[in-house]
Amino acid sequence: MNAFRGGALAAALVALAACLTVPAHAATPATAPVAPVAPAPGGLTWSVKPAGTEGQSRRDFFVYTLSPGQRLRDKVVISNLSDRALTFRVYATDAFNTADGSFGLLTADRQATGVGTWVSVGGAPTRTVKPGKSVTVPFTLTVPSGATPGDHSGGVLAAVTEQTTGAQGQRVNVDRRVAARVYARVNGALSSSLQVESLKVAAGNPLLGTGDVKVTYRIRNAGNVRLAGTARLGVTGPFGTGLGGPVSRQVPELLPGNSYTFTDQVRGVFPAGPLTASLRLTPLDPMETGPAAARPTVRTAGWWATPWSLIAILVIAGAGAFYLVRRRRSRA
Repeated sequence: MNAFRGGALAAALVALAACLTVPAHAATPATAPVAPVAPAPGGLTWSVKPAGTEGQSRRDFFVYTLSPGQRLRDKVVISNLSDRALTFRVYATDAFNTADGSFGLLTADRQATGVGTWVSVGGAPTRTVKPGKSVTVPFTLTVPSGATPGDHSGGVLAAVTEQTTGAQGQRVNVDRRVAARVYARVNGALSSSLQVESLKVAAGNPLLGTGDVKVTYRIRNAGNVRLAGTARLGVTGPFGTGLGGPVSRQVPELLPGNSYTFTDQVRGVFPAGPLTASLRLTPLDPMETGPAAARPTVRTAGWWATPWSLIAILVIAGAGAFYLVRRRRSRA
């Protein structure tokens, strides 16, 4: 089936706007972040969107559900929002998650091995677009017969490369790219699995009152479909008593095999002796409207927090009681 399912994610425009400045003889960096379209230095601005039957459609991404060996044709619209003509290189490449969790695309010097090799752009490799005009570029996506089930992600890019002079007078290439994401889900055995790889606790142990508990945890997508999720972190004391204020966060989309590291704080935790930090991770499939098939994962870590203020109270109370007993005996 080749139905488009582009309304599953909420975003006004998904594109890559990467300004990469390198010496003219040097290789382009290996990664590039994804961000909304914004004016680039020199007033260069353009957008890349999925095409519809009448120009630009409401699809935010190219989102497909396909079978191994299947082929489809689609179109991308490149709009030149600048005040001069621009010549674009149009091509596709693979996606990954950057260290900060953003959606990234391989730069031109990196060889694509996934969706980037499935997409064939029709016509000439470059397109010159007049200011204020748009061009519709057709492409064909062919899923290899041996493609593995699950999600394969990438992007169709429009890149502009210009030479300029660096701070020390050297010639540099400036490669600016904007892209529309491509999500291709290949039919077969799908696996939804978000795992908590590690959970580390750094807890303060105040002499008086309450303190903060800092928890660092790493989440990995161990399945073959892209997943988002929610994470809820809390701290409990003896007999499961909740301490401090639980913290919740939205886990941004993780591509298969990628991971994020988060740090959250539970504030106002009383050091009540044996404490436990609990993380509950609930996966969410962006292709669906509800939770993913995977069950929530719970990971815990325990430690001892000496209740100094309670000990001080007990010592003072014991000393006071001892003093009263001695006083009564001395009067007897």
